[in-house]
Amino acid sequence: MSRNGKVLVAMSGGIDSTVTALMLHNQGYEVVGITMKTWDYAASGGSKKETGCCNLDSFNDARMAAVEHGFPHYILDIRDEFGDFVIQNFVDEYIAGRTPNPCVLCNTHIKWAALLKRANALNCDYIATGHYVKVREENSRFVLSKAKDLTKDQSYVLWGLGQDCLGRSLYPLGDMLKTEVRQLAFDLGYKELAKKAESYEICFVPDNDYRGFLKRQLPELEAEVEGGDFVLASGEKVGTHRGYPFYTIGQRKGLDIALGKPVFVTKIIPETNTIVLGEAHELQQSRMTVSGLNMVKYDSIQENMNAVTKIRYRDPGTESILNPDGDSVQVHFEHAVNSIAPGQSAVFYEGDDVIAGGIIRMGTL
Repeated sequence: MSRNGKVLVAMSGGIDSTVTALMLHNQGYEVVGITMKTWDYAASGGSKKETGCCNLDSFNDARMAAVEHGFPHYILDIRDEFGDFVIQNFVDEYIAGRTPNPCVLCNTHIKWAALLKRANALNCDYIATGHYVKVREENSRFVLSKAKDLTKDQSYVLWGLGQDCLGRSLYPLGDMLKTEVRQLAFDLGYKELAKKAESYEICFVPDNDYRGFLKRQLPELEAEVEGGDFVLASGEKVGTHRGYPFYTIGQRKGLDIALGKPVFVTKIIPETNTIVLGEAHELQQSRMTVSGLNMVKYDSIQENMNAVTKIRYRDPGTESILNPDGDSVQVHFEHAVNSIAPGQSAVFYEGDDVIAGGIIRMGTL
C-alpha cells in the first residue's frame, strides 16, 4: 500500500514525463505508467517518419523506464477518438478560415478524459503529466498557475481543463527549471534522455506542413479553392492565391506576390475564397470576442475585470479589460496587439493564475 496514493502517469517516452514518473515513484506513490497512441502518421501519407510521442522508440523508452523501476506500464490506443475529434476539428477550422490549436483541444477533450477514465478503472487516486504548470486549491476551486520556469510554462495549452481534472492532477515539474529536470534525469542514469532534443511540432503533422496534411485529408480541396483573389482593404484585386485554407492571419512568407512593400494576410474570407492583404500596421487590433469559455480561478467573468491576455503560446500577454457578453467575453486591450487569429486560444491571467480561457472568434479595430 502506497503512503501517498496511486497515480496514473502519462508517459510519452520523453524527458519530462519520465522524470515525472520517477519523481513520484521515489516519493512513495504507487505509479502506473500509460502511453497514449494518438496518431499513426504513416497512414496520412506524410514524407517523414513519426516523431515525438507517437513512435515506437518513444513507446519503448517509456516501457523501459517503468520496467527498470518496477511499476506497470500500459499502452492506450486512442487513435479513433483523436482522429474523429481533433483531426476533424483541425480540418473544419481551416475550411472555416480560422487557425486551430489542436493541442489545446486534444488536452481538453481527449487526453485528460482518457486518463481519468483509465485512472478510475485502475483505482488510481491521481493522474500526472510532465507539463510545466502548478495547481493549488483556493476558495473551493482548483487554480491553474504558471510554472516556475516561465520559458517552459504550459498553462496556455491547459486552460481548457475542468475542475474535475485539475483536482486530481499532479504536476511535479511545476516548481522546477528545465535545467534541473535535465540534471535529475542525468543523475537517475538517463544520460541520453537528458540530452534528447524536444519536439514542438503538432504530433500528426511532424513535418510542419499543415497545407500538405490538409491536401492529403481532402484530395479535392486544392482544385476547389485554387485561384481565389488577393485583395487590399480597399477591395482592389492585386493577384490570385492557392486557396484560402492554405493561409493564416499574419502570414508574410509564401504569398508569392510582389507589391513593392512587405504585406501580410490580414483577413480570410472563406465565403468568397478571398485573402485580404495589408501592411504590418493593418494587423493591429485593440478588441476581440472570445467564446467557449472555461472558468478556472473564478466561476464567472465580472464587469470591467482586469487581466493580462495571451493570444498565442509565446505571447508575453497584454493588459486588458474583460466584459461578459452572453456566452462570450469582450476583450479590450490596453494597446493594440498584432495578428489576432480567430480559432486560436485566448487565456486570461491574474498574476500567474489562469482566470479563464476560450477561443478567439473575431478581432476588431
